[in-house]
Amino acid sequence: MELRLLIIDPQNDFCKKEGTLFVPGADEDMIRLSKMVNRLKSKISDIHVTLDSHHYVDIAHPVFWVDSSGKHPQPLTTIISVDDVENGTWRTTNPQLQKRALEYVKALRDNDRYSLVIWPYHCLIGSWGYGIHSELFEALLNWEKDFCMVDYVTKGSNLYTEHYSAVQADVPDPQDPGTMLNTKLIETLEEADIIALAGEALNFCLANTVTDIANHFGEDNIKKFVLLEDATSPVPGQDFEPLTQNFLKKMKARGMQVSTTDKFLT
Repeated sequence: MELRLLIIDPQNDFCKKEGTLFVPGADEDMIRLSKMVNRLKSKISDIHVTLDSHHYVDIAHPVFWVDSSGKHPQPLTTIISVDDVENGTWRTTNPQLQKRALEYVKALRDNDRYSLVIWPYHCLIGSWGYGIHSELFEALLNWEKDFCMVDYVTKGSNLYTEHYSAVQADVPDPQDPGTMLNTKLIETLEEADIIALAGEALNFCLANTVTDIANHFGEDNIKKFVLLEDATSPVPGQDFEPLTQNFLKKMKARGMQVSTTDKFLT
């Protein structure tokens, strides 16, 4: 049996209370996941870990935008629409990027992705917040002791586009291959018999990654997905809750299974 584990963004900024974008429940998620990795150590064929990898200047960070008073937007409470950019409610801090930013929010609207949410500065490359949750990291190292190798997949370093999904940016940049469809990861997962899914956050990066893989996978392969529901948590908030329910409803209807870390493969 070919068992592959896909862990989405198990990083300190999401998983620790001191993190800049802490997802409630994520710390416990990673502790439970760590125990499962250790329990199933010899049965796991591959582990793929995605890493949100941002620069300080990023189109979804406050520094990128200013209002008419020159103030940067408040993270988590600011959503920037096409109208906001066209009418000057929000403009780019660097005027030279205004045209590109307007094209970007239009592309988000036209391809039916998320609206542009402004997030706290998070997962800055090289920072403490960028690191992997300590207990999970120990479990990954323990798995590697048998001369296995975790596949670390970085995403998000292009400052002009969001990269919720691990397999493609929300608006791919033709000049940056790292934002285009990651066919290698999709084809690797396609070889599995079972694909266990975990990580943060359920209603953003995990949901987008799984959906994008499913859309390039073939419907029969979606039945290989097993969401570990006690190893993932959503970003809370009234605006974000429907995203969780929509993702779960759609993917379960397409064949995704659900389990928990303690019951999976017992």
